[in-house]
Amino acid sequence: MKDALFQPIQLGKLELKNRIVMPPMTRSRASQPGNVANDIMATYYAQRAGAGLIVAEGTQISAMGQGYAWTPGIYTAEQIAGWKKVTDAVHAKGGVIFAQLWHVGRVTHPDNIGGQQPISSSALKAENVKVFIDNGTDEPGFVDVVEPRAMTKEDIKKVIEEYRWAALNAIEAGFDGIELHAANGYLVNQFIDSEANNRTDEYGGSVENRLRFLAEVVEAMADAIGSDRVGVRLAPFTSLNGTVDKTPVETYTAAAALLNKLNVVYLHIAEVDWDDAPDTPAEFKTAVREAYQGIIIYAGRYNTEKAAQAVNAGLADMVGFGRPFIANPDLPVRIANDYPLAEHDPATLFGGAEKGLLDYPEYQAS
Repeated sequence: MKDALFQPIQLGKLELKNRIVMPPMTRSRASQPGNVANDIMATYYAQRAGAGLIVAEGTQISAMGQGYAWTPGIYTAEQIAGWKKVTDAVHAKGGVIFAQLWHVGRVTHPDNIGGQQPISSSALKAENVKVFIDNGTDEPGFVDVVEPRAMTKEDIKKVIEEYRWAALNAIEAGFDGIELHAANGYLVNQFIDSEANNRTDEYGGSVENRLRFLAEVVEAMADAIGSDRVGVRLAPFTSLNGTVDKTPVETYTAAAALLNKLNVVYLHIAEVDWDDAPDTPAEFKTAVREAYQGIIIYAGRYNTEKAAQAVNAGLADMVGFGRPFIANPDLPVRIANDYPLAEHDPATLFGGAEKGLLDYPEYQAS
């Protein structure tokens, strides 16, 4: 059964050794000042190079795109050099790594963006959403987000250009490709989801209009680096960070069809992953498979059996295992051999240094 996860697969021009994905997970360990990827991040990702594909943690495309303290950026020469350490370390271990490009839009606080007011599709505050700021200690301080201002046409043009440059910077930094973060309530998602977008111009209203920003960002990046190096992450059913869509099946089936037309190399769907969350409807997965012909990745609460079933059923081509990768750097080996999985320490997820990042051992058979 689990053999399905260990078949090689072609991703654009890349031959991947297995179907196991390490999805992007924020760890907030970038060096300060400057939000620069560093040696401990290089070690962390290299330890996990057994994945068929690593998607590195979200990296902001601009200073305005930052949502949380200590997350890495990819818009300065120093940041590009920092990420080069990471990609070199992963490639030395035979791994493949994509950068996740991220603009958080309204999911931030002025303390994280140089005192500016955040920007979004609309001047709508995300309700009951907190982000963490650097409060001068090693422990992040959580604060409520603030009301953003609606982006002007000039803002939209500028941000699209920032995405284009970030894609070029990612390739310069040695990444094999990029994933556009269009999920989990961040900026692109704030345009897509009906309840976060009350615009009355060509970027709001109909599904087609709400998908326009996604399309223009993808087109800009694909023109810059090739569509075979651009993947997109979507989260159709989550209400994470306060974005909700009234008709998610219609909206996200249309998004899948659009991304098929734009020829992106993969579609990465984040399923709701809290403990008693509802499963993604099977008919939606079938509709996505019909609408999109590229590689489909699902992530969220997968174990070996469920992941292998998804691949064998033809609904997924690859499967992301998030939290298990934190405490199990050798996760593919453990899956292949039915070794037990270690549990991660939630207290060390964000901020800090090596503890909880690099000190999870590989499995030792007694």
